[in-house]
Amino acid sequence: MLLKPVGWLLRLWGATLRFEVSPETLKCLTKTDEAIAFVVWHNRLFLSPEVFRRYRKGRAFYGLVSASKDGAWLDVLYSLLGMRTVRGSSSKLGREAVTALVAVLRDGNDIGITPDGPRGPLYDFKAGCLIVARRARAPILLLSGEFGSAWRLKSWDRFYLPKPFSRVRLHCELINHEELADRNDSAEKLRTRLLAISPDKN
Repeated sequence: MLLKPVGWLLRLWGATLRFEVSPETLKCLTKTDEAIAFVVWHNRLFLSPEVFRRYRKGRAFYGLVSASKDGAWLDVLYSLLGMRTVRGSSSKLGREAVTALVAVLRDGNDIGITPDGPRGPLYDFKAGCLIVARRARAPILLLSGEFGSAWRLKSWDRFYLPKPFSRVRLHCELINHEELADRNDSAEKLRTRLLAISPDKN
């Protein structure tokens, strides 16, 4: 009950954002012939629920949430935003979490992972999302946003809060699972490519 007003506020807030997408980005975002592992930096998480509401209609989306007590609050909040959760070790992406996320993808559902979450360091690309995508033989979609006007929190990730009614330019890049053969090399390449579509203006 305490989180319901927060959920309503966030949904209303997200609905005011004016997304700008190129034809290539729109094609990637609306690709529905197979399940996709979305990868987004932690500081751009605010965009995820609205992106999925607008461009992934009719598909279930799962996010990884800690099995701790704090994670229970996030579990409720995610449900209020129309998202589902997988509970597990979000810090280490442990065996149970990997198994659960792979099962979600194989069942035809999308997942979302923050490679630098939940505690950073900022823009540190952990290889967990690669493990999941390779085992499920699923593509990765690097997703990011360029903000026309936003507040940045003084948190470890310098979290972005786009101002209501502001413009957000969405960027994404689809990576086929065949490109993920080398775990270490792929992680560095994906970090570079995700940084390239994630300009920080302030």
